[in-house]
Amino acid sequence: MADPTRAWKCVVCGYVHRGDTPPEACPVCGAPADDFEAFEDASPPSPSESASWRCIICGYVHDGETPPDTCPLCGAGKEEFEPCVEASHETVNADDRRRIVIVGGGIAGVSAAAAVRQTLPNAEILLFTAETDLPYYRLNLTRRLAGEIADTELTMHPRDWYEQHTIQLRTGVTIQELDPDAHRITTDGGETVSYDKLILACGAHPFIPPIPGSELRGVSAVRTLKDANTLLSLVEKDTPCVCIGGGILGLETAGALARQGAQVTLLEGFEYLLPRQLNRDAAKVLEAHVASMGITVRTTASSRTIEGEDAVASVLLQDGTRLTAKAVTITTGVRANSHLARRAGLAVNQGIVVDMRMATSAPDIYAAGDCAEFGGAVAGLWEPAQYQGTIAGFNAAGALSEFGGLPRANTLKVLGIKLFSMGVIQPDDGSYREIVDRQEGSYRRFLFRDGLLAGAILIGDTSLAAAATRASRERLDCSAVAGASATVSEVATHLNHLR
Repeated sequence: MADPTRAWKCVVCGYVHRGDTPPEACPVCGAPADDFEAFEDASPPSPSESASWRCIICGYVHDGETPPDTCPLCGAGKEEFEPCVEASHETVNADDRRRIVIVGGGIAGVSAAAAVRQTLPNAEILLFTAETDLPYYRLNLTRRLAGEIADTELTMHPRDWYEQHTIQLRTGVTIQELDPDAHRITTDGGETVSYDKLILACGAHPFIPPIPGSELRGVSAVRTLKDANTLLSLVEKDTPCVCIGGGILGLETAGALARQGAQVTLLEGFEYLLPRQLNRDAAKVLEAHVASMGITVRTTASSRTIEGEDAVASVLLQDGTRLTAKAVTITTGVRANSHLARRAGLAVNQGIVVDMRMATSAPDIYAAGDCAEFGGAVAGLWEPAQYQGTIAGFNAAGALSEFGGLPRANTLKVLGIKLFSMGVIQPDDGSYREIVDRQEGSYRRFLFRDGLLAGAILIGDTSLAAAATRASRERLDCSAVAGASATVSEVATHLNHLR
């Protein structure tokens, strides 16, 4: 009999499998057994075994014998795809006709619906989304802003995909009330819908700081397709635009507007860009790249007022600087859409509190994606939302699955430049050894402590990302290159030969 106390965690998506040995393939992301932490080396499958490919930048999975030329989500080239074996999850009960209601048409909700249908071929699935458009890749909104893709290319699946999978897609419907005791929800049209299992994938809404004037015409967040199209209607060549917020979304938005020919100023309240992912020196490399696109970056910049009559005309900073603006975007983070769950009495902190099965504090209710809080944090990222949605779908369908969290590493592609960061970013004492290589347009930095790799930042050349992640995760001995006299080239050779 398998030992249920022994667990194996997928290092790709965080899925947790219980048993004596890891599964042959992860049922969530398709990773092979070697990508489960039995604290052994996790080697990728060979291309000949693969029927699908995962983008290492954003996590998108492409089905096919070969990877796509470009990732439809982040635009990464085919060289950024790695093979993965086909994922599967056993059917629980072909005769099970339970009704599963999903609230939210983002990646978490759609992934949940797909997982339910994969597990229960005859279950009744209702998917509600407040937006009137077909569910789309929100991650691609900045590419839409940049003019790289059309509205139709944002769509996750055509309408007939939902029909083929017998998923009742209800667009333009907002859920107003949840009654956990009666197992039912109420729509904004007054319709009551009962459920056997409910998955809340309500997403998040933009956080708008209390800046006077933020209600003016021309001021917007970048959260929905409607937001993106409204912003595009204001922007043409030489339009002055101010982007408030220098995180990843703010950077991508600024870059998209610059590609449309706008005059863009990016405001960041911290001393440098991406402080959660980069140190100051690495940020300088990124800032130089941003400046080369014609974007003006102002750090330690705080907005006092957005000025104008009916429409925005300028932004006044706390230091007295006044910036002309016809369009202002605010990308200062998001907040979980937890009001429905909170009013219904579910446990809510930053988001709807869930356990490893994505189960909430109420029976038969699960939550996933940007509205869910797992391990004390709301991930707020596309990749964990996809995986959490799948886990929630499996559990709602009766196929017990667990989520153990994603590895703490960031592989990103921001404004066309690849970034990787992992582990310790800012050492808190002098016990770390730093090895750095700076080149034109690139930066590589490794932190070692007690002979182990404690952190890494790679900009431009991220070819060592996988080897660095493995060395850190498995606590491999790096004492041979952890000394102050080692070079990055020697570190690279060492990491690539560690097994």
